[in-house]
Amino acid sequence: SKLFLASPTQVIGGFADLIRSGDLQHHTWVSTVEFLVGYIAGCVIGVGIGVLMASSRVGKSVLQPWVSGIYATPVVALAPLFILWFGIGITSKIVVVVLLVVFPVIINTEAGLRMTEKQLVEMVKSFGASKRQAFFLVSLPSALPFIFAGFRLGIGRGLIGVVVGELFGARAGLGQLISQSAETFNMPALFAAVTILAAAGIILTSGFQWLETKLLPWKETS
Repeated sequence: SKLFLASPTQVIGGFADLIRSGDLQHHTWVSTVEFLVGYIAGCVIGVGIGVLMASSRVGKSVLQPWVSGIYATPVVALAPLFILWFGIGITSKIVVVVLLVVFPVIINTEAGLRMTEKQLVEMVKSFGASKRQAFFLVSLPSALPFIFAGFRLGIGRGLIGVVVGELFGARAGLGQLISQSAETFNMPALFAAVTILAAAGIILTSGFQWLETKLLPWKETS
């Protein structure tokens, strides 16, 4: 039934209609801003907390319970609460994205830094390197594959955060377009929005994999 499913030709027609009206560009731009701001903030915060937890026993003992507890909490279910706190603008969506992105980055950053070979760190220190130099010359490069893995995991979670936040309440965005299309049984527009999200996930993940090969030439790739 056309009420519940759209053929590929209908989806293409839905793309054309949305582009002609300008709705596709507008909704995509709003979701892109929400994702990029939330994703970048989540990655920066995640790396910072991960470094703190890996380099300080006190920091780990203080932060570990909070990280474990909040990570186990269904942040998606709290999206309506964030909308009540921050409104239906982009701020609430950015908060949801940050909370979904930050934890994979924290966990992978800490794991990568803790798996650095101690012998290498001691060796560079024996040649006169300071603790700061040992971190940037040995620990951080060794942890970069783990950190990039956290970045890749954050892409999918960030896209989910954008859509979920917009589904609960938004003025614009691909999630809002999906919700509006579902309510009016406009399946071509709905599948067009879903296709954009899927394509964004594929492109961003592939881009990070390519970036890894350029920035981490020492990493073994399968």
